[in-house]
Amino acid sequence: MTHAVAPTIELLSGASIPVLGLGTWPLTDDEAATAVEQAIAAGYRLIDTAENYGNEAGVGEGIRRSGISREQLFITTKFNKKWHSADGVRQAFELSAAKLGVDYIDLLLVHWPNPAQDSYVDAVKGLAALREEGLLRAIGVSNFKAHHLQRLLDEGLVPDVNQIQLDPRHTRPELREFHARNGIVTESWSPIGQGGALLQDPVIDQLADKYGMTPAQIVLRWHLQLGLVAIPKSSNPMRIKQNINLFGFELTDEEVGSLSAMDTGESDIADSDSFGH
Repeated sequence: MTHAVAPTIELLSGASIPVLGLGTWPLTDDEAATAVEQAIAAGYRLIDTAENYGNEAGVGEGIRRSGISREQLFITTKFNKKWHSADGVRQAFELSAAKLGVDYIDLLLVHWPNPAQDSYVDAVKGLAALREEGLLRAIGVSNFKAHHLQRLLDEGLVPDVNQIQLDPRHTRPELREFHARNGIVTESWSPIGQGGALLQDPVIDQLADKYGMTPAQIVLRWHLQLGLVAIPKSSNPMRIKQNINLFGFELTDEEVGSLSAMDTGESDIADSDSFGH
């Protein structure tokens, strides 16, 4: 069976991240194992999980079942605020690697900055040390704002990736521009929105009809044409296959713009200055 394998973007660290991957929140261990095995069979090479999802063991099981060699995969996970120190990050890495059943992690992320705790800079220093040792191929953060990132840059720390909530209703242009200026790749979580409302929008529906694609494929193609990495979650085998089948068509610049024009701002995005775990 032929299947699509996503192209990659080179990160500052030199590692290459696929532009499309499988998100796994809020799957259980059993659901994640099945979805990951199916996704890898469908051509996915980027798998995204987190300590907080409680399914790293399931993701690891899906990877083992897939039979694919470890070096063909790009595995991402994230750790919580209790590990925001150099020693803590090492412990977080060891716990996640053990659950995943791997001896290195491709990309490890600080899940939320938790600025009230004021230790995310130490956490990223810890990540950089693990990368130096070869235990990580790339380092990153998630849900960081520009002013959080600037503190890292002031310390000479440049994350490879910032993973943020991003979709046509939350296009985050200022933050994406900040990333681009500093060589940070933008990775979109919940790339097709939450709850399904986005995919029922008539603008997206018309494009889906025009191209003979699903609404989700139209939105994911938008992410790719903006140079973003997208990690849609699905446990449905048909949608898993559809979501990576994005490389046989292209939206026009006007169509990309019409999706971006759906932006409603950031008022309903969790505020990472006050929220985090």
